[in-house]
Amino acid sequence: MTACKNEQLFNPDIRLATLDDLTALVALEELAFNYDRLSRRSFRRAIMSDGSVLLIAVGAQGLLGYALLHLRQGTRLARLYSLAVASFARGFGIGIRLLKACEQKAINTGKTLLRLEVSALNQVAITLYQKMDYREFGYYHAYYEDQSDAIRMQKPLRHMSVEQSSHPLPWLAQRTPFTCGPVSLQMVLSAFNPNYQATPEDELDIWREATTIFMTAGHGGCHPMGLALAAQKRGLSAKVWLSQEGPLFVDSVRDQLKKAVIERVHYSFMKQCKTEDIPVHYSVMPLAQLITAFDSGALAIILISTFRMDGKKSPHWVVMSGYDEHCILVHDPDFEEKDPNQSPLDCQYMPIARDEFEKMSRFGQRRLQATVVLRAN
Repeated sequence: MTACKNEQLFNPDIRLATLDDLTALVALEELAFNYDRLSRRSFRRAIMSDGSVLLIAVGAQGLLGYALLHLRQGTRLARLYSLAVASFARGFGIGIRLLKACEQKAINTGKTLLRLEVSALNQVAITLYQKMDYREFGYYHAYYEDQSDAIRMQKPLRHMSVEQSSHPLPWLAQRTPFTCGPVSLQMVLSAFNPNYQATPEDELDIWREATTIFMTAGHGGCHPMGLALAAQKRGLSAKVWLSQEGPLFVDSVRDQLKKAVIERVHYSFMKQCKTEDIPVHYSVMPLAQLITAFDSGALAIILISTFRMDGKKSPHWVVMSGYDEHCILVHDPDFEEKDPNQSPLDCQYMPIARDEFEKMSRFGQRRLQATVVLRAN
């Protein structure tokens, strides 16, 4: 009988969790963790979500373990949010089976990089991840509820290159729905000048200096020339690449007065850029040229469409933070604090496949491409 039980522990059934598994999942969570526990509501949300995969290992004894995987839409990134194995099932390879199943799920959905965080005190888990070829790439102090530190680990999946080029870049979250451009600039300013203070006041000051005033609805977004002027005012050297001449974003509004205001702002920015000797190139900045600029120490703020990330056709600014053979890495200032599936860590060094990135970096009917390349003076 014991041999039969052990055999079932070694070869558990790995499957997707259903709502019928909720009670067992909550019970396992209570026993496995003293802090940062997932609630019944969180498990239910994970089971129902298209952006999450909740796998469980089941044997004759019941629930042996689970692994929760989050899939970041529009990117090649997957994140192992939590993994737990029942105490009586430890030592039988359940964690490895669940982790391998997560990796395969990530690969099946086109992901090429799997990341996770683990408590620096959890040596058993750290050893497991190292055995599975996960490598440390970050460390966060007092990350968990009990104030223990977290080690960030990642593993390339399939044929993704392990060689990445990246710059140390502080990550900041936008405090309003309309300040992605200013916060992207604040990240760059913080990278080039350790003494720069990224205050909420300066976030709004940059927006006031760089805004187009109007967009489709609500507050206006930032114009690339406006961001370049704000950057140069704060001590950086700026260059702008635009795929079109003439006023930007006018197709996004119907009201003639709004169109007229956008046009006036555009021509005002053009005049100011000429006065401040900020080069404006009316052409697409090729990806190879962007990477060359990055390698030479520049940082770029890039306009993208968020459609492939959230289904909304909104203009959005991000910062290029690195690249590898297959992907462009970005820092995204847009963090949904109310989204339990999202962590600030998911917004940093986000890998986006190069072909996908080139599609994302075109906005609107005119497929506008806008890049602001910044350097320290």
